[in-house]
Amino acid sequence: MNHPSYTRGPQDKALLAMTIGQAFDRTVARFAGREALVVRHQGLRYSWAELAEQVDSCARALLALGVEVGERVGIWAPNCAEWCITQFASAKIGAILVNINPAYRGSELEYALKHSGCRWLVSADAFKSSDYHAMLAELLPELAASQPGQLHSRLLPELRGVISLATQAPAGFLCWHELAGLARSVSAEQLIARQALLQFDDPINIQYTSGTTGSPKGATLSHYNILNNGYMVGESLGLTEHDRLVIPVPLYHCFGMVMGNLGCLTHGSTMIYPGAAFEPLATLQAVAEERATVLYGVPTMFIAELDLPERAGLDLSSLRSGIMAGSTCPIEVMKRVIGEMHMAEVQIAYGMTETSPVSTQTAADDDLQCRVSSVGRTQPHLESKVIDEQGRIVPRGQVGELCTRGYSVMLGYWNNPQATAEALDPARWMHTGDLAVMDEQGYLSIVGRNKDMIIRGGENVYPREIEEFLFGHPAVADVQVIGVPDTKYGEEIAAWVQLHPGHACDAETLRGYCKARIAHYKVPRYFRFVDGFPMTVTGKVQKFRMRELMLAELEQGAS
Repeated sequence: MNHPSYTRGPQDKALLAMTIGQAFDRTVARFAGREALVVRHQGLRYSWAELAEQVDSCARALLALGVEVGERVGIWAPNCAEWCITQFASAKIGAILVNINPAYRGSELEYALKHSGCRWLVSADAFKSSDYHAMLAELLPELAASQPGQLHSRLLPELRGVISLATQAPAGFLCWHELAGLARSVSAEQLIARQALLQFDDPINIQYTSGTTGSPKGATLSHYNILNNGYMVGESLGLTEHDRLVIPVPLYHCFGMVMGNLGCLTHGSTMIYPGAAFEPLATLQAVAEERATVLYGVPTMFIAELDLPERAGLDLSSLRSGIMAGSTCPIEVMKRVIGEMHMAEVQIAYGMTETSPVSTQTAADDDLQCRVSSVGRTQPHLESKVIDEQGRIVPRGQVGELCTRGYSVMLGYWNNPQATAEALDPARWMHTGDLAVMDEQGYLSIVGRNKDMIIRGGENVYPREIEEFLFGHPAVADVQVIGVPDTKYGEEIAAWVQLHPGHACDAETLRGYCKARIAHYKVPRYFRFVDGFPMTVTGKVQKFRMRELMLAELEQGAS
């Protein structure tokens, strides 16, 4: 008889019962002279002691601006030193950091600031095609005539001011370099007194999840949530003060700020930012020139790095481990990362923003088959279960919805009790919306999203299975499978395919490849060859957007 699909992670390593500020001070005391942060595109390097000076100065400046415990401070910027400093400084004074997607435009920014009730916003001047100063001037016409800290906005009444990362900013903005002067009005003792007020269960971070419908929801996370998740991820990787971690993933997301920054903080490891945003060459140059031991990325990042012509001339032999996460990790890509990038101990991590984020992870000593076919086992101090549509735990080997419970589960959605109640049941299980299978050893495999499952002619088809199969074709670099409406079968299967550079392939070739090897109802009817996929800034493929584009294309063809 099969066991039920329920596991609890090991309990042998104690959770950290402290705030992020306390953890930061502890690491500074232990590793003061070791390198803490390298920001290559800004030409900046800080030891832990030097980073502490920057963080404490920023924290005292925020106190001088009147920021109280529990008030919200937003940050709207790509990866940079100031992002890291703001993260730790806001945590030290108990201000809730609101992570704002660097890709947001005016209306999205307005929503996040208004919904969270931000008192201050730390903002870059521009990023890619976005002029942040211009968007803020349009959103806050009163800003230009106001003194820093005295903004009275009709649209955003709770916002008091904007701190610009630019060297020079328009009237009304407070420049980052001016914070040092403000900090001098607040003593170190006042900062220590503020830190003493904080509790590790206090909320400290709001992250807006990118939903496919409706307004984004603000997952509210505590010190305890994210500090311990960063710590446990780092423990699984075997991080020490001798490790150097390249972080090309965005800091505004949990992958960067929790698994990256807090994972390094809790182990004294070095944080390395290769650029403001992901560039495959800059990332691999950072690995080679900084002698990095660990590299993070989503599958599309690793695919771009593997296909980079310049990779052959870069020495990546210092690498030993890393994490591939953010979306399902193709088997062939994992094999190449291990074989060609020296990452013998690379791990898969799975989770969601609402769980801080990681809830399952493979281990360094897992065999290759486990690492390429699962998302690992339940993390320490967490529980996992797989349930059917009635909420009952299914036997192992059966597909159902994955649920997570434990220290990592968010406090709730900010200002949204209804959405909180829909995601978190009365027993504090977080319902992920992901379809999973648990095997007899407790390894979990994600087979898709509830909403992504394709029902073709009464047959359940999991896109993940077809994607993995198509990855086996030598011309295919990346592939995403979706369902589109069909009058005869209800849904038909469409595959978007990205080819390796220098390879040629067409729909008939791939269709023939499928027909000889998989069931007829799993063979995609439509193939579309693309240079890339619509994605979030965190590297997650937007399948809902793919469906919209495909549907419009099919409707146009039929008219």
